[in-house]
Amino acid sequence: MTKATRCESVDATPVSRRRFLGQAGLAAVSLGALERLALSQTQPQSPPREDGFSAMKARLAGISPLTAADYEARLEKARRLMAAQGLDGLFIGGGSNLVYFTAVSWWLSERTFGAVFNRKGAPVWISPAFEKERARELVPAGQEVRTWEENESPYRLVAGIMKDLGTGTGRLGLAPDLRSFEVHGLRRDAGSLELADGAAVTEGCRGVKSAKEIAFMDLANDITKIAYRDAFKELRPGMSQRDFAAAIGASFQKMGVTGGGGPQFGPNTAFPHGSRNPRLTGENDVVMVDGGCAVEGYRADVTRTVVFGAPTDKHRRVWDAVKKAQTAALKAVRPGAECQDVDRAARRVIEESGFGPGYKFFAHRLGHGIGLEGHEYPYLVQGNSLKLEPGMTFSNEPGVYIYGEFGVRVEDCMVVTEDGGRFLGGLESTAIDKPFGD
Repeated sequence: MTKATRCESVDATPVSRRRFLGQAGLAAVSLGALERLALSQTQPQSPPREDGFSAMKARLAGISPLTAADYEARLEKARRLMAAQGLDGLFIGGGSNLVYFTAVSWWLSERTFGAVFNRKGAPVWISPAFEKERARELVPAGQEVRTWEENESPYRLVAGIMKDLGTGTGRLGLAPDLRSFEVHGLRRDAGSLELADGAAVTEGCRGVKSAKEIAFMDLANDITKIAYRDAFKELRPGMSQRDFAAAIGASFQKMGVTGGGGPQFGPNTAFPHGSRNPRLTGENDVVMVDGGCAVEGYRADVTRTVVFGAPTDKHRRVWDAVKKAQTAALKAVRPGAECQDVDRAARRVIEESGFGPGYKFFAHRLGHGIGLEGHEYPYLVQGNSLKLEPGMTFSNEPGVYIYGEFGVRVEDCMVVTEDGGRFLGGLESTAIDKPFGD
């Protein structure tokens, strides 16, 4: 759910899930049921965990990053999809799509920068003329860069590239993250080119993750849960949300990454994206934390909901309904199932638990795609008939929000496998007072 600040690891490595043993409460003071928090869980699909932040940092330092071969495989898949869609070219501006296909990260400004992808060879780049040398530092060696002066139209360059490729009257797909002024500029200055939606190419590539991408995300989710678990020890009466957020950030730093979590306390937890009204922790307050980090640019998104003190019967009833819904959604994940089927499986449980109908208490879709962006295509939502494929990754985050009282959300990222689905990063919640398993 989170839209928190982007969190990055400079050096990171995919790791097997490790087993962390031990116990810790959520504060040095008495916290009722939370004192019984168990901080270990064995994941049957992975080898045991190893103790310590130092082990995690060592694995981060040894990561195998994406290679030139990985990027070439992405470009080749894009070419196949372009052919299937009848596209002669695809224009991608600065942003995550450009990073995905080329590893080139370019800041967004009012000046258009990007590349024309085509079915014949390497991308052809366009750049502001005064940025040419900077562009050459980033663009892969041997690829052409064409420039436009301040009094010229970059979109005429795009048309010229297509003409030189022999597709001057062809179909040019536009990446879905192009900004409106770029789309309008192409409509105005791209001559006889037929402009089309290029989302089938970009989303068709990015929607299904490779084993290496999944390993990055497994690690990012693992780190996030370990950071939360460590930070929960710092909770204390009268603590501000800002101070708790700082403790969460410090826990990420212990593992050599920049990450964060946005905490909400008490009635503020009924706001799915948080309330602007500050609140200090009070006895028996619900505590919700939503956030994550990234490994090699690939994101985690995790929410945990606990009680600072002793959960009431209602706290437990709502939490149990939400967890049951999350489990039902995971069981509904399989290749060939529709995205909306997974949402429906969770929503049915929430409604049968008395928190319906529809979006009354479970106020948002079940989940969003996740990868280079925290929220990306595709989405687990009613009306989306897209069929799941192995390698697709999503958040699974049912919630119940009761304004004036409290909210509960349990969120883990998951991946579609050949025969079902699994959570990323392990350490699944099993009870309101066991947010990281038995």
